[in-house]
Amino acid sequence: MSSLKIGICGLGTVGSGVVNIFNAHHGLIQQRCNNDLELLHVGARRDNSDCDTSDYRVSRDIFEVVRDPEVDVVVELIGGTTVARDLVTQAIEAGKHVVTANKALIAEFGNELIALAERAQVALRFEAAVAGGIPIIKVLRESLAANVVSGVAGIINGTGNFILTEMAHEGRSFEDVLAEAQALGYAEADPTFDIDGTDAAHKLVILASLAFGIPLDANAAVTEGIDTVTPEDLDFAKELGFSVKHLGIARRSGDALDLRVHPTLIPINRQIARVDGVLNAIMVEADSVGEIVLTGPGAGSLPTASSVCGDLMDLGRVLNHSLVDPTPTLGVPSDQLQTLPLIPRHEVAGVWYLRLVVEDRPGVMAEISGLLSARGISIEQLVQRPPAEGSSHVTVVILTDAVMCGHLDSAILDIETLPALSGSVVRLRVESFKEA
Repeated sequence: MSSLKIGICGLGTVGSGVVNIFNAHHGLIQQRCNNDLELLHVGARRDNSDCDTSDYRVSRDIFEVVRDPEVDVVVELIGGTTVARDLVTQAIEAGKHVVTANKALIAEFGNELIALAERAQVALRFEAAVAGGIPIIKVLRESLAANVVSGVAGIINGTGNFILTEMAHEGRSFEDVLAEAQALGYAEADPTFDIDGTDAAHKLVILASLAFGIPLDANAAVTEGIDTVTPEDLDFAKELGFSVKHLGIARRSGDALDLRVHPTLIPINRQIARVDGVLNAIMVEADSVGEIVLTGPGAGSLPTASSVCGDLMDLGRVLNHSLVDPTPTLGVPSDQLQTLPLIPRHEVAGVWYLRLVVEDRPGVMAEISGLLSARGISIEQLVQRPPAEGSSHVTVVILTDAVMCGHLDSAILDIETLPALSGSVVRLRVESFKEA
């Protein structure tokens, strides 16, 4: 049996989880990969009381882990992209394999780091970067390698899913649930990336690269956040038979790609519509297997650390027989990735939910339906609630038929010129996927 010596950089939530798994299951890990995976060196600015590092070499300078000649694999768990990029680059240039949970690093700098790792003939693995404990990277790269993937869609940010779930089930405001998410540790002190969709977009471009064999592009997805969704929208969605989820969607249409992140109405009979709280769910549509859905914890110390350890064990198995990991990081070598054009937002067709507040008088709905019809948009369903006592306005919800986004944009601009309209038109996408 050979030996693979591991150094961890970062001892926060995930780093402490990795240490705890090694402390609890070292014998099991060794047995299952037929290799002695030895946690040797931990680099962290401070100790973490959630884990015991007394058996390991500890450095306050994380770069000491990279410079340690005994370390074979560097595990980057510090987050961010500036120092992390330097750390991973130096590790690869030193001939060390790298495992990371850093989705922003991979989405923004993955192309250069993967090419660097290929030239150095070392592995770069990042299962924990997407969906925490769900092994979606391995599924796309290896388990579905014989399939042509047509689409990937999922709830890939647990913070957003928790917020929408609480708003829908308890009728609470966005601000109230966000404060609770921060108190529970589900959301960061600065939750911007969770709320505006950036975190989900980083994960989506990684999934799209694996699914379609394209280079990574952190800015490829059209992105919308969840902060415009109101309890009223969630109530209407439920009345219409939908659940609202913040989805990342990647589809291939011919030789072009549709990549987007946004709040989405999904029929309640779909499995993914019933995934609540901080859980994640990812749906893959492929030609041989059809549709598969993976559900599980998308974050947290032990679930994410489990994925890190899975990457380490995969390396242990492979490197027990060879000095080089033969599995390309993105499923194919980086020089074989093919850039595909992105379908412009205005050309993406879909069904839409529209919510309007209008004057309660005859002829208003005829004006609105006429403006929609002028853009080729049909009304599939309409719900109108009676006005509140003493109010001269009513709330109207419309479900359209499938329409290109550009045509809807034009129709909404026309509608928002009507004197009868109060405020702006709220719109959310509707996705049925295939019939359940």
